[in-house]
Amino acid sequence: MVASRGKIFDRNGELLAGNSTAYSVFARPNAVQDKAYTAQFLAAALDVSYEQIYEKLTGSKSSEITVVRQAEKSVAERIAGSGLSGVYYARDNKRIYPYGDLACQVLGFTSVDQRGTTGLELYYDKYLAGENGEILYETDLVGVELEGATAAYLPATDGLNLRLTLDYRIQAIAEETMARVLESSHAKAAQCIVLDLSDFGILAMVNLPSYDLNDVPRDDLDALNALSRNSLVCDIYEPGSTFKIVTAAADIEEYLQGNPAAFSPQYVFSSSRTRSVDGTTIRCWSDHANGKHSNQTLAEALNNSCNPCFVDIALSLGTDTFYDYLEAFRFGKATGVDYSGETPGMLVPESAVRDCDLARIGFGQTIAVSPLQLACAAAAAVNGGYYYTPHLVSEIFSDDGSVREKTGGALAGRTVSEEASRILSSMLEGVVRDGSGKHAYIEGYRVAGKTGTAQKYENGHIAQGKYVSSFVGYFPADDPQYLALVIVDEPQGSYYGSTVAAPCAGEIFRGIIEVNDIQPYE
Repeated sequence: MVASRGKIFDRNGELLAGNSTAYSVFARPNAVQDKAYTAQFLAAALDVSYEQIYEKLTGSKSSEITVVRQAEKSVAERIAGSGLSGVYYARDNKRIYPYGDLACQVLGFTSVDQRGTTGLELYYDKYLAGENGEILYETDLVGVELEGATAAYLPATDGLNLRLTLDYRIQAIAEETMARVLESSHAKAAQCIVLDLSDFGILAMVNLPSYDLNDVPRDDLDALNALSRNSLVCDIYEPGSTFKIVTAAADIEEYLQGNPAAFSPQYVFSSSRTRSVDGTTIRCWSDHANGKHSNQTLAEALNNSCNPCFVDIALSLGTDTFYDYLEAFRFGKATGVDYSGETPGMLVPESAVRDCDLARIGFGQTIAVSPLQLACAAAAAVNGGYYYTPHLVSEIFSDDGSVREKTGGALAGRTVSEEASRILSSMLEGVVRDGSGKHAYIEGYRVAGKTGTAQKYENGHIAQGKYVSSFVGYFPADDPQYLALVIVDEPQGSYYGSTVAAPCAGEIFRGIIEVNDIQPYE
């Protein structure tokens, strides 16, 4: 009489979460005639404590108690043949995950009573859970079954199924890639998001380290909380230079709109390595020696990831205009993804922002975002300026195939014009072809993107030797379809996004090209 929990499939119909048959054993204490013998028999059959069962049978005020869940069929059959009064069993379900740790933080897991505890199992529990059936008995006032009475059965209603936007093939490729960099760089963590740029359906979402959903470490709550947390949605970080995509998009759009404060794509920025703002000095990562970073246009500033140029843009556009773009790109607010616990990020209130804050926001400091926010913002800058609500589930359907509800893919707003997006994308293609993103380059395919290397802070101060290496890239540059954000937290040795994260994106894109048989564009 236990409802079968709804199944979870990837976008191709591959089963990611299903059920195996188990049995639950119940007892109605008032109907048990020999409680001591019954407790002894059940304890031996179920390998549980006699004292625990006896206490339930004698001390419980409930009309029905659960003796054990998820017992094997042979055990249930032994109990059925025992002739014990007041004891019965019902079919139960045990949740199984065919791919073990694949997308474990996304899928989440259930409790012993098959209720969603984390991840999509929790967020969509009201659809997945179904409704258990009931067995109704005629009893007297104290709950003793009437002689000759018949039981009435109310059938269970099975749960509905989920079809995800995840592609298990791309998820596996991304997990394998990130596992290699996690090991080779001795990093603290490795993460990746892959987005479908047509509607922000999430094709892959990787958080490493991970755990096996079929062997959840329930006896170590600290470890379980850490391993099951989807940091791509729930945690924040300073994005660093990947954020320059947003600053460049704002400048290009304002230039096209005729704002005299904006810089044209042909404008040549000052070659000085530093900018002084509110008494603070902001430096480029490069020493600008031997003519490095001289005579830079916006495209070249993106190639070189030169901070001072983006300081100039943010200050020239001004707080009002720049914050309009931050709002359009949905910074400081949740994306609306269908997942519990999403963070809105951290953004200095517009009324409190100083020039030195604005200057640093321009190149990805003094702002904290979730990786999902950053991925969506980058996507909305290069896909023609369309910001969709990111989503993990595309439809909810019953076992007969009837679609009960379609979800996700709604257009949430516009960021920049298609022309600004096109110009920006051509510049970001140059970053991969000629600049810091060259390790993501794939011969015959127009890959574009931006690297990032951000220092970490602890207790309000820079943590020496601790960096977040990242790369956000997409392809094809002239018709964006797939976007990947790669983040490697605290890699040892080389820590630049160009050498640690960009190669991972290139590897993931090669995998996508192979599984989808995408032909070269050139």
